[in-house]
Amino acid sequence: MTEHSEILIVGAGLAGLSASWHIGHERCRLLERNAHPHGHVATRQENGYTWDRGPHVSFTKHDYVRDLFARITNGAFEEFEARVGNYFQGHWIDHPAQSNLYQVPQPLRDECVADFLATRKEAGEDMPPIDYAEWLERAFGPIFASTFPARYTRKYWTIEPKDLSTAWVGERVFYPSVDDVLNGAKGPLSHPTHYVKLIRYPSQGGYGAYAAGLSEGARIEANKTVTSVDLAGKVVECSDGSRYSCDRLISTMPLREFIRICTCLGDDTRTAAEELVSSQLLLVDVELPCPVNRPEHWMYVYDEGKFSTRIHFPDKLSAGNVPDGCGSIQVEVYFSKFRPFPGDARAVGHKVLEELVEMGLLDSRHGPVDDLTWHIRWEEHANVIFHKGREAALERVLTSLTHYGLERSCDDLAPSTDWAAELDVGLGSLILAGRFGQHKYFWSDDCVMRGRQIAQAL
Repeated sequence: MTEHSEILIVGAGLAGLSASWHIGHERCRLLERNAHPHGHVATRQENGYTWDRGPHVSFTKHDYVRDLFARITNGAFEEFEARVGNYFQGHWIDHPAQSNLYQVPQPLRDECVADFLATRKEAGEDMPPIDYAEWLERAFGPIFASTFPARYTRKYWTIEPKDLSTAWVGERVFYPSVDDVLNGAKGPLSHPTHYVKLIRYPSQGGYGAYAAGLSEGARIEANKTVTSVDLAGKVVECSDGSRYSCDRLISTMPLREFIRICTCLGDDTRTAAEELVSSQLLLVDVELPCPVNRPEHWMYVYDEGKFSTRIHFPDKLSAGNVPDGCGSIQVEVYFSKFRPFPGDARAVGHKVLEELVEMGLLDSRHGPVDDLTWHIRWEEHANVIFHKGREAALERVLTSLTHYGLERSCDDLAPSTDWAAELDVGLGSLILAGRFGQHKYFWSDDCVMRGRQIAQAL
């Protein structure tokens, strides 16, 4: 038996929920492969601790999303200025490091400044940088670039800077002025230079509280692993034998996986889809009897000898994330086909705990490390990797899907979407949505806005 829906949405993450909420839950059916909805922003509680699937905070510039999230939580959210730091070979450096060089040890500090000035002096009306490595050297000079962002790129993006394109950068990496670098080498600047400034976070329920509000009333069918999609007939089959047909299909599945299960596509499309790469994430969650004695909400670790890449403290986002008086640490470690997972998650976790001790984040107040409770979680999809071949591969995939109801948009190859622009968005019978569904650099507010955009176009 095949059940029919006007609109069938594959995936009940934030993009899928937003689409259903804005269209009207009564018109949509959502198929979710997990036992619970909310996708990448799902929150889990264990032993009185609240854990998100990686660090999530809302710093949206969109009034619509800001107001929506405030309504969803009935105004029960924390709002504060972000405190962000960096760890480098035993030194703590405010973020971004390029405008806080006064905390970088000598003689490296003076070397970075001199190299930066020489680079800016030589800069002319050159052609655009050919890759992220060249972008970094033009922005900061070779010494700073190789010491800080290039190292972090290999840890976070799991790829060499020379193999990354530059289209994704935008405002995400601060391009400093000469004055900011020179003054930041003498002492703290009077103004913040990080793109994340004021942040909001739910008081209770973790970041998933935002998704929970959107899922109220949604027609979600859990434990539905989609195994086959007939694009021509708009028929979806699941591993439990259930079948669904629809007038419109919205997919938030990772695009590479979606193409794998579409029955009517050629080998060229499948080959192109395999070039759409995302990183994988191992999360190490540590329960603490008291908070960590650091002011940051999160920090970046530049040491390439450490697994720890980004570290954040859920208890500092909301006291509701931990039992009274306790603390928590979540550590991200990234892998991909470019940086393969070594195969032993517990061994990686033990090494991360050693690194936390070395950095002074775990100390005598927390007791013996062997007595701490900690968990590891694997995320198969973390970040879209914007390697140089992404755009060409994505073009081939999207072009192929136009034969089955996908209508192209002018920005579908771009890493992000300008929601303030007046885009002519037409929607066919096949629609892609979300970070992995569209293979974009989407944050949570982008996923909400995509759902709204779909509803408005329909």
